[in-house]
Amino acid sequence: MGAAYDDAAVANNSPVRTGPLETLSDVEELTLDWVDWYNNRRLHSFLGNMPPEEYELNYDAEKRPVKKRNRQQNGGMKTRMIQS
Repeated sequence: MGAAYDDAAVANNSPVRTGPLETLSDVEELTLDWVDWYNNRRLHSFLGNMPPEEYELNYDAEKRPVKKRNRQQNGGMKTRMIQS
């Protein structure tokens, strides 16, 4: 029977450090590390095995149109809305 803080999680490529949690600060750090990993870096199969943060950035870039200046601001040249 292994200890709760053994190296099993490291062997399974856990994004979170392992070891004894001796202080409240240790618990806070471990929790914040996990939340950061979960929200920003984990690969999510529903998102095409892409981290949620990267997926959101790509989504925003695809949906946000780039507005060109109008004729008065652009010396009378024709302009149009484009999507990048």
